[in-house]
Amino acid sequence: MLALIKTVDLALSIYWWFLIGAAVFSWLFAFNVVNSRNQFVNTIGTFLYRVTEPVLAPIRRLLPNLGGIDISPIVALLIIFFLRQFLWTTIEPMVR
Repeated sequence: MLALIKTVDLALSIYWWFLIGAAVFSWLFAFNVVNSRNQFVNTIGTFLYRVTEPVLAPIRRLLPNLGGIDISPIVALLIIFFLRQFLWTTIEPMVR
């Protein structure tokens, strides 16, 4: 059972970095730092969008409209932090 907890924790950790990458990429794209016509850049952006959008879209629907500010990645990161802490402080001691 500990292996399952570690695997879920690793998956959440990897997704954490995908969310950060998507947020940074969106800033770089919005401020025209990266060339959106470059096929490699477009592939990375599409990948990050497709990986993170299923989680971020429902969060965006629940949050109030803050103009041009999107805080859904921050909320998603907080949820992942909570889940990881819950795994190690509540679930893992019950399994031992």
